[in-house]
Amino acid sequence: MSESTGKTGTTHFGYRDVPVGEKQKLVGEVFSSVAGKYDLMNDAMSLGIHRLWKRFFVGTAQVRKGDRVLDLAGGTGDIAALLKDRVGESGELVLGDINGDMLRVGRDRMTDRGNVRGFEYVQCNAEALPFPDASFDLVTMAFGLRNVTDKDAALREIARVLKPGGQARVLEFSEVKAEWFKPLYDFHSFKVLPKLGSLFAGDAASYRYLAESIRKHPPQEALKAMMESAGLVRCSYRNLSAGIVAIHTGYKA
Repeated sequence: MSESTGKTGTTHFGYRDVPVGEKQKLVGEVFSSVAGKYDLMNDAMSLGIHRLWKRFFVGTAQVRKGDRVLDLAGGTGDIAALLKDRVGESGELVLGDINGDMLRVGRDRMTDRGNVRGFEYVQCNAEALPFPDASFDLVTMAFGLRNVTDKDAALREIARVLKPGGQARVLEFSEVKAEWFKPLYDFHSFKVLPKLGSLFAGDAASYRYLAESIRKHPPQEALKAMMESAGLVRCSYRNLSAGIVAIHTGYKA
């Protein structure tokens, strides 16, 4: 289930069709634009609930003291900071992000919090990770997979770098299941969110793209099937907040 149509060589950037080779640059421009106000963006998109989602995501992850963890799309440092206590002083956390601006903002924030030891920062593309096979006990990706051009390739790479028995976890906006809530959610996404982006960040277009990217992301069952096709086993998902987001889990056999 690749995003590319194959015949035309296009993929989606929000609701626009663009050449496959251009999507990475366009997404990069969005996140370079919002990097300095990423918390504001997440608050606007989730009505502030993203912090609770992230805590639950980390709190229910399979991780122990001394584990080596890769957090993809981890530029903000939010997930890695929450994981620090769980891996302990003997553990290692690698923050991977394709966007250098996001990675710099996250590194500075982590340093300001006093989180220095045990952290490594790597600018990398999730579709071609620069790590050996079986390198990590846990790979996490929060609110990043929907922006990847070739999601199937990224999921295969996540499976490749996991150790046998290791866990993959994806936290992502998904398909709202409560019918009564969908019109309210759409109104917030397409009417309120771009206005907030314009008001607080001077950037309505980036926020409009982010809302559109959620609607184009594979829904729960489709993403579960993609994780299975990537070679992960015992795949499952758990909806949070009526399916606004879902936590997807899979394991390396």
